[in-house]
Amino acid sequence: MTADSEDPNAEKQYHLEVGPDDVADAVLLPGNPERVDKVTALWDAHEEVAHHREYRTATGAYDDAPISVTSTGIGSPSATIAVEELARVGVETFIRVGSCGAIQPEMDVGDLVITTGAVRQEGTSDEYVREDYPASADGEVVSALVAAAERLGHDYHMGITMSADSFYAGQGRPGFEGFEAAGSDALVEELREANVKNVEMEASAILTVANVYGLRAGAVCSVYANRVTGEFRTEGETRAAETASLAVKLLARMDEIKRESGADRWHAGLSL
Repeated sequence: MTADSEDPNAEKQYHLEVGPDDVADAVLLPGNPERVDKVTALWDAHEEVAHHREYRTATGAYDDAPISVTSTGIGSPSATIAVEELARVGVETFIRVGSCGAIQPEMDVGDLVITTGAVRQEGTSDEYVREDYPASADGEVVSALVAAAERLGHDYHMGITMSADSFYAGQGRPGFEGFEAAGSDALVEELREANVKNVEMEASAILTVANVYGLRAGAVCSVYANRVTGEFRTEGETRAAETASLAVKLLARMDEIKRESGADRWHAGLSL
């Protein structure tokens, strides 16, 4: 038998150390634990409910809508642990809030990228489903993120994201002492020609696992670098957090409209 201290199904989750009463139905997922403070600074009120390893969780309200945030660390393995354990305590909606590298020349540093689907170059989701299973964002979450970005006046792009396991070789960057992985010199150009918008490290696994479990998920990332133009600045993370927070508020309204109208899914015919 599995020892109680390592039981992943215990009420207080093993890695996140959260229970069912600690989090809202919707959770934002930044990577960096330090981003939690930048997210919660936008809310009406909040309380930190857990902090273990890279996983830092706070719960509060944004414009009276219940909302939580959990940092996931870097990469898909730790992000998927967060989704697994948050799902076990009742979370139904996940929005990755991160940073990324843009690979289309017209995209500016500080712009937002709202993911509609993702290239699964990471290996974590392969352990859940076959490799041709799509990593698709939930339509309601995408609609809420677009509506939020429009209302806030933030510049944004929509499209396909590529998620990699490596910041260096897996994203076409040179490694230590100039090491280049096979095919890395052509990677960005191939993705750009296929109209992929950006590169990051968590979205495809979050989307895939959420879909497997019948949960809602999406992603919004701020552009820190444009891999085509060579521009780099750490800019726009507050815009991504603000957009995701407002999206949670809009999703709550969507759910209310669905209940009132008897609809199973929110659609464009139902007004926000």
